Amino acid sequence: MKINKINFSHNSISNKDISAVSKVLKSGWLTHGKYTNLFEREFSKFVNSKFAVTVSSCTAGLHLSCLALNLKKGDEVILPAMSHTATSHAIEYTGAKPVFVDVEKISGNINVNLVEKKITKKTKALIVVHMAGFACDMNKIQKICKKYKLQLIEDCAHGLGTFFSRRHVGNFGLSGCFSFYPTKHITTGEGGMVISNNLKFINRIKQLKAFGIDTDIKNRKMPGKYDVIKLGFNYRMTDFQAALGYHQLKRFKKNLLIRKKNAKLYQKYLISKKIQFKKYDEECSYFVYQIFVKKRNELVKLLKKNNIGVSIHYAKPIPFYRFYRNKYNYRKENLENSIFYSNKSLSLPAHHQINEKKIIKICKLILKFLNEK
Repeated sequence: MKINKINFSHNSISNKDISAVSKVLKSGWLTHGKYTNLFEREFSKFVNSKFAVTVSSCTAGLHLSCLALNLKKGDEVILPAMSHTATSHAIEYTGAKPVFVDVEKISGNINVNLVEKKITKKTKALIVVHMAGFACDMNKIQKICKKYKLQLIEDCAHGLGTFFSRRHVGNFGLSGCFSFYPTKHITTGEGGMVISNNLKFINRIKQLKAFGIDTDIKNRKMPGKYDVIKLGFNYRMTDFQAALGYHQLKRFKKNLLIRKKNAKLYQKYLISKKIQFKKYDEECSYFVYQIFVKKRNELVKLLKKNNIGVSIHYAKPIPFYRFYRNKYNYRKENLENSIFYSNKSLSLPAHHQINEKKIIKICKLILKFLNEK
């Protein structure tokens, strides 16, 4: 069956977006510009948070959040074993220790029932990841954090447009960190956003992302006159990136509806006892559509051979990467669901350029492969 190329991801970049970026480039004012402020305000409005701050990546946002919590050597932070390594790296950068917890078998989100077993006197925080756009159980998470006085950070790299009990993810902890990598819901190339409802915390983020300087460039009475009060970083987003993100966000609701429609179509056509997937959830943003199958790697090769873009999120639990394995010597038998997830999960495209005709073709190919095995 010959299938025209179907990309795994598709950027929603219009001519209007390109024009806006061009105007910023021609203006000569490439950072600290109006689009940075516009993007932050529009994002805050979209997720209904009090504050939003642009950063150079979601990884930077997670790192800054860990720094703003004053994490240090000797501290421990609990997180799911399944995520991008950026989640754990952000903890490592501070000198604190990441403590991995197994995930739920199908959602890939942290198994809340196992969290309390990992809490010690050294535990200072919990980072949750809303995998593939499905929200974690934030009611249970918040109760645990309150009970043990833990700070909460949300990794929302997959979660733009995801809600839990009609509240946008990222608003349940001290911060929520979003990604604008090219495969994400909207993109700025590289880039991210940190949201918070805590003024003191977000002001720490603002200082730390810009070298620890005490005065924003727009508020300086004399050019070049400022003080450095913290050891900060250069984690800023450019204004032309912000222009790109701002215009995509303005029309994101329409694209989000298409993603949800596509998820329903996958559930309609992927009917087989050999396929597992999470039940449709109206509050999920469907960064991707994930299924779980045997002989996953063979299926990936077949789909790619037929010009269908797919991915795996993620092919190995973080503790089994060489850096973490050598440093902490984690044992595989403690992460049964994470191993299942890494070996069986397959991420199918769900973006706004996928339609019913393409989904039918993808599903037919998958079902044919499984029926022959």
